Amino acid sequence: MSSETAAPQPIHLTQLTQIAITVSDLARSTAFYRDILGLQFLFDAGAMAFLQCGGVRILLGLAEPGKSISTPATILYFEVDDLAATHAILQSLDVPFLQPPHLIAKMPSHDLWLAVLTDPDNNPVGLLSELPRSS
Repeated sequence: MSSETAAPQPIHLTQLTQIAITVSDLARSTAFYRDILGLQFLFDAGAMAFLQCGGVRILLGLAEPGKSISTPATILYFEVDDLAATHAILQSLDVPFLQPPHLIAKMPSHDLWLAVLTDPDNNPVGLLSELPRSS
């Protein structure tokens, strides 16, 4: 038997399937993501609710008993077609924004714009829009 170890097989991740967000009030957060942001509600499972965004499930889950929700370290970014219109609609619904729509980067064929809002637990949620450049 050789003393050399075989190289590990490479891992191949195929797609992002689900993202979990810890929340303090499941009903309030479900209503926000479903009714305000328009994600498709799939089902609930006790202390969890599942929604769909494209090919990714969003799992909203209550914090474990006795544990508080810490400062969020992950930001979800959703693509929108019209950032200005989306921002106006969400402002009319009193959704708080950390950053209004602003230019992030000038790309070769488009400009990348971003706005950042907060969900009911103050988790940041980014809205991105790629605006084609005029010739």
